[in-house]
Amino acid sequence: MRDPLLDIPCVTIDGEHKTLADFDAKVLLVVNTASQCGFTPQYKGLEELWQRYGERGLVVLGFPCNQFGGQEPDSEAQIATFCERRFGVSFPLFAKVEVNGGDAHPLFIELKKRAPGLLGSKAIKWNFTKFLIADQGRTVRRYSSRTAPQALAADIEALL
Repeated sequence: MRDPLLDIPCVTIDGEHKTLADFDAKVLLVVNTASQCGFTPQYKGLEELWQRYGERGLVVLGFPCNQFGGQEPDSEAQIATFCERRFGVSFPLFAKVEVNGGDAHPLFIELKKRAPGLLGSKAIKWNFTKFLIADQGRTVRRYSSRTAPQALAADIEALL
């Protein structure tokens, strides 16, 4: 039986309806992103992971979020253009979401349940929190905003 995490509906930055199951991946890296954040240069590292491991089964998925300091105020079209031009982002991006509170996207509600933060905290503390998903959705590991994408390489390789 497929893990229900893989069937949570999401909308791409271009308005296409998808689920995580639509990505033929061994490993997924889900990240809440923002274009005007001190961690925004991590887009480059995320793209490097996508380029390095994509053919082996990694898919990086970016979910823009404006909940932290209003650091993602632009439209989806503007976000897509910024990411492509500034960082060469070619991995899938999604429509803006909320990751905390009453309007949090169901994907992030489930990810926070499966991989709580420091001291069991469910809340996401800032942009560029990363969730590494493997084993058809059964394994979820969480990384803080401060964890550089390159630091995930060994964990990704172990799962591929």
